[in-house]
Amino acid sequence: MALRACGLIIFRRCLIPKVDNNTIEFLLLQASDGIHHWTPPTGHVEPGEDDLETALRETREEAGIEAGQLTIIEGFKRELNHVARNKPKTVIYWLAEVKDYDVEIHLSHEHQAYCWLGLEEACQLAQFKEMKAALQEGHQFFCSIED
Repeated sequence: MALRACGLIIFRRCLIPKVDNNTIEFLLLQASDGIHHWTPPTGHVEPGEDDLETALRETREEAGIEAGQLTIIEGFKRELNHVARNKPKTVIYWLAEVKDYDVEIHLSHEHQAYCWLGLEEACQLAQFKEMKAALQEGHQFFCSIED
């Protein structure tokens, strides 16, 4: 059976567009172990939890962002499937916006760094093809509902 994990693709909107017109920035966390990969906050589902509860708990534990500091963007949910440590793994992501642009990030021991990046830079750091696609789809989805 595949491992199951859930997380949030978290973004913030710049109030003043930057020179490169990147008004949306994504939060990526760098893992402390393994290949030190960069991903949104993500973790395994615990017994008795539903998927969204897991995503919110993992975001609180890994980045210090509480559920009340986020707005879940309705209509966006992506399922990524890959192999992790020789086992099939399914990761479910929702899209969420922080309510406060300057929200404080408090990393857990599982991560060593974080950054807010525009779409192009975030896709460069996200080494996995499916993760890049999820970031691009999240960006496109949000931009389409904002028009």
